[in-house]
Amino acid sequence: MSEPLEVACDESGAEGEKLVGGNTDVFAHASVRMSPEAAGDCIRELRERAPTPADEFKAGHILREKHRAALRWLLSPDGPVLGHVHVFLTDKTFHVVGKVVELLGAPDAGGLAVALYDEGRRAFEPARWAAFLDAFNYLLRAKNGQGVTTSVEESFRLVDGLRGAGGPAGEIMDLLWRARPRFESFRERLLADPHVLPALDPLIPAIVRAVAYWGEDGRPVQVVHDRQTTLTDERVAHLRLVAAGLAGLRLVEARLDARVQVADVVAGAARKIASDELNGRGDPKLTALLRPYVDAYSIWGDARSRTLLAHHTKHG
Repeated sequence: MSEPLEVACDESGAEGEKLVGGNTDVFAHASVRMSPEAAGDCIRELRERAPTPADEFKAGHILREKHRAALRWLLSPDGPVLGHVHVFLTDKTFHVVGKVVELLGAPDAGGLAVALYDEGRRAFEPARWAAFLDAFNYLLRAKNGQGVTTSVEESFRLVDGLRGAGGPAGEIMDLLWRARPRFESFRERLLADPHVLPALDPLIPAIVRAVAYWGEDGRPVQVVHDRQTTLTDERVAHLRLVAAGLAGLRLVEARLDARVQVADVVAGAARKIASDELNGRGDPKLTALLRPYVDAYSIWGDARSRTLLAHHTKHG
């Protein structure tokens, strides 16, 4: 077996499995393949271009308007990271919708997810659509936190109220209504073994895609990742089963590895650029600079911003 290829990773926008009503609407995960020396040079150059007294250089420093030139330099074709960094994006709302539709067991789950994501916002009253998303976000989580509990009964009461909307969204709600036993079984399994890989945490598919991208030639990939409480030994073992080619995963402190710092900066910048584009306030120049980095299998449902962020992005 060939020597594993080592890539360093970090994320921005992580809130575990809370994907609706949180602080961010986009999750970004960056994977970096460069030498520690090259990464160190990159961080030092960023500090010269965007001075800060902070011990650890973060994306926020170059997202400030006065340091925007440093951000453009970082992502530019002549910059230090193109070809060495890859970004996986997740629209958190679309991720919830996709997981809900996945449980239907329908042959065209991807198409149904896009249809519900697009039509749900138009067909249903905003408050009822938000309540539906929030309820199913909680229903598919192992740990709801903050003392919040939801039941299949409560969630499907919302579905029942949305079935009569007509159109594609109403039809999908009707499919969902008939698939209630699938959700009851899923919830029972989740409560019986809450330590399995979390169904909604976007970090999991992001790591899987990083391994697939860098190891596409069949070479095993060793991941060095910033510390994450969700990446327990048990879950890393599960990851090795679902991420073909993952040789191992080691957690480090970002400040001790310049490659992880580069991943952190790029992930933070990518999350902000992508979120702005998703919400119709994107900077065309920054979006164009980000495009070459974006994974084709990013979990993204919005057609307009998807086209701008990556010409060939496939539905997650």
